[in-house]
Amino acid sequence: MGKTVLIVDDSMSIRQLVKATLLTKGYTVVDACDGVDALQKLGSQRVNLVISDVNMPNMDGITLLKAIKAKPEHRFTPVIMLTTESQEGMKREGQAAGAKAWIVKPFQLELMLAAVEKLLM
Repeated sequence: MGKTVLIVDDSMSIRQLVKATLLTKGYTVVDACDGVDALQKLGSQRVNLVISDVNMPNMDGITLLKAIKAKPEHRFTPVIMLTTESQEGMKREGQAAGAKAWIVKPFQLELMLAAVEKLLM
């Protein structure tokens, strides 16, 4: 059975692009439009990796990251932040909260895939 990746982004076009790319590599993909939606979906299925934006309505990505890591069943689930945020302070906050990678938009699909594959080995 393939690995499942949860994509969290308020941009439908980003979700579709990342989803299409991951599907070609055999991953199962679930997508969510913000942190609140993501937490609901995390509660109902097994997810091996999360790719999340930072700037989203309802619940931002850093708050989502902290909520994921606070759940015992997801404490070790790797999270990649895929965002327009490139400030060092924001990156440090993400790393401190448990982000395993920080990819800045616009991004190369190959770079994202390499991060996904490395974290799911």
